[in-house]
Amino acid sequence: MKQNMVRKSAAGFTLIELIVVIVILAIMAAVVIPRVIGRAQDARISSAMSDIKSFDDALDMYKADIGEYPTNDQGLNALLTKSDPKWNGPYLKNQTSIPLDPWGTPYKYQIPGGSGRDYDISSAGPDKQFGTADDIQSWNISGK
Repeated sequence: MKQNMVRKSAAGFTLIELIVVIVILAIMAAVVIPRVIGRAQDARISSAMSDIKSFDDALDMYKADIGEYPTNDQGLNALLTKSDPKWNGPYLKNQTSIPLDPWGTPYKYQIPGGSGRDYDISSAGPDKQFGTADDIQSWNISGK
C-alpha cells in the first residue's frame, strides 16, 4: 500500500508546485520582455542610421558623376533611376526602390539642407512624425 502512495505522489506535480512555476515564469517574463522590446527599438534606430549613411555615400558618388546632388523633385530616387547622361548608377546596391525607414515611413530628402549643409536626410523615427524629438537626422549622426 505504501508503495502505491509513493508512486502516486511521484507521478505528477501538485497544484502548488505548478503555481510556483507559473509565478516564477511570470516574474522572469516581466523582467526580460521590456529589455527585449527596448533592444528591438535600438535595432530599428541603428537600421535607420545605417540607411542614412548609405544614402550619404550614394549621394556623394552621384555628385561625383553628375556634378551636383539630386534636386528635391528627383529626390533619393535619382540614386536608382537614370536622369542624366553622366549617370553611372544605380548608386544603391541591391535596391530596386528607395526603402522605407524601419517604421514604414519614407525618408525625407531636402536640398539645400539647413545651416549651410548641402542636403538633409531624415527619418520620422518611432512616432512617424517629422519635426519631433525622436527624428533621426543625417546631420546628427556621428561621422557626418
